[in-house]
Amino acid sequence: MDLKEFFEGNMCNAYEYFGAHIENDGVVFRTYAPHAQNIYVIGEFNDWTDSEESKMKRIDERGVYELFIAGAKKGQLYKFRIIQALGNTADKADPYAFYSQLRPDTASVIEEIHTPIFKDSKWMKKRTRNLDQPMNIYEMHFGSWKKPQDGRKWFNYDEIADELIDYVKKMNYTHVEFMPLNEYPFDGSWGYQTSGYFSVTSRYGKINDLKKLINRLHQNDIGVIMDFVPVHFVKDNYSLNYFDGTPLYEYDNDNDANSQWGTSNFNLWREEVRSFLMSAANFWLDIFHVDGLRMDAIANMIFWQGNKDKGVNEGALYFIKRMNNNLHKLHPEVFLIAEDSSDFPKVCAPAWDGGLEFDYKWDLGWMHDTLKYLEKDPIYRQYHHNQVTFSMAYFYSEKFIMPLSHDEVVHGKHTIVDKMWGNYEQKFAQARTLYMYMMTHPGKKLNFMGNEIAQFREWDEEKENDWFMLEYPMHDSFSHYIADLNKLVVENPAFYELDYTWEGFKWIDADNKADNMFIYQRMNEDQKFIIVLNFSPNHYANFRIGVEKNSTLKEVLNTDTDIYSGSNIRNKKALRTKKVPHNFLDYSCEIEIAPFSGIIFEVKEIKSKKSE
Repeated sequence: MDLKEFFEGNMCNAYEYFGAHIENDGVVFRTYAPHAQNIYVIGEFNDWTDSEESKMKRIDERGVYELFIAGAKKGQLYKFRIIQALGNTADKADPYAFYSQLRPDTASVIEEIHTPIFKDSKWMKKRTRNLDQPMNIYEMHFGSWKKPQDGRKWFNYDEIADELIDYVKKMNYTHVEFMPLNEYPFDGSWGYQTSGYFSVTSRYGKINDLKKLINRLHQNDIGVIMDFVPVHFVKDNYSLNYFDGTPLYEYDNDNDANSQWGTSNFNLWREEVRSFLMSAANFWLDIFHVDGLRMDAIANMIFWQGNKDKGVNEGALYFIKRMNNNLHKLHPEVFLIAEDSSDFPKVCAPAWDGGLEFDYKWDLGWMHDTLKYLEKDPIYRQYHHNQVTFSMAYFYSEKFIMPLSHDEVVHGKHTIVDKMWGNYEQKFAQARTLYMYMMTHPGKKLNFMGNEIAQFREWDEEKENDWFMLEYPMHDSFSHYIADLNKLVVENPAFYELDYTWEGFKWIDADNKADNMFIYQRMNEDQKFIIVLNFSPNHYANFRIGVEKNSTLKEVLNTDTDIYSGSNIRNKKALRTKKVPHNFLDYSCEIEIAPFSGIIFEVKEIKSKKSE
């Protein structure tokens, strides 16, 4: 392989060269360690000895080492014993290892990544970046979605496929987003403090097991998104940290190298690091047919240490643009998502327009504002009305995904339903209305596992979801409500087709602070829906809403329906508008709406005989 691209920071398939590659009668090992004095390959095939036969040859003056070991084979353990720059010895895991020992053990494992498992060509041909398609994402931590009952700590990747597929389809999600499935040492980091960027975590099985799971998901028309962490890595000595005795992957300056999480920040100005990370991102798209990458902590790439006051990290910005551009060229149908808490502009704009070339960005502002509003006593909500309406003031500046993610249900923050103000029944009523607001708001959607059953216990990676809560009517009905709401949204193009254009959304009443009411419509060329949200404890028997044209309004979903544990205050018959101006519109009608509830009306225009 020509290494010119690697040293220029443009290589996206470095995993095809570096690492351990099985050949007919042995394995060839390659690594990059420019300041090492010597490197030995030690493992089960040579009794972990650093003899002359296990010494790697420096085949490139820029620091590439290589060694072929006859008789080494798939499944054997190995490490690189590095005589580092100052003469000390460190046994390191392979930065490009495809598999690793289960923690707390740290050796790399010889594995094959090109086994032909996939039979998902139909899916691969039709997939897109979903801008005008429904995208309803189920975010999950693989190890705690469900736990085996036979004493094992986790299910296997492939083993869980049938149950996961059935559940995702039943709940009407379109995509599954896995929290990181790369290798990492500490369970409590959830995979976000990575040690093996090309290594499928051994917690849940082997490479082919994960391939089988993704293949099955694709065959059932379920997309797969993977979390990817290009910002920082673990400091554990066996991993990337001071790999050759010098700051090779991290910044030279400790102030820049040390992250807020106790990890090391990648030196994103260094070309070899850029090739490493671009190859790692491409690895999951290429080898595992992943449909999208959600990239973590992008604000910490945009700004030094994620702090706007410290200025923009120009080298990191250059890297982001290059990586995203290269990934889009290699996989035009794959989407890239930024988890970015900053207000940096043009995150989703193309590079030629000064953008970072992400396809989507999480709308964390919407998430925080909305939840703060719903934590308040309704008496005071009138003074914070803009926390709900503000999102549409900036929405079209980026291509936002609306998330209620894992970050909002841990570390003392309470779960989504438990954040709601009020007593038990009021919390559920408001949570149902919150989800109606979320799912009918423009933008793609993401919900973390457990949200859909209104779990009260905060998420803990050591415990499975509280599925037993479905034995209680309130939780069971909430789950049915979420499934019905999801179905309505993903099956009606008015809720997704024009997500990122001005033609898909219109406020009818954004200013009714006194009643804590919000009314808007979602539409495309063929459909129109009006959504009414009542975030007050008041029941309105004759509440007037404005309508653009002479129409009928048919209630298609009401959060207060009895099957969702509501009081069944409904508009059971279709409503017809009258020529009574309201909300600056020519027509209007009166509806009945329960406390803390939301209603979706399907609107059908009545054509006059004259116009016909």
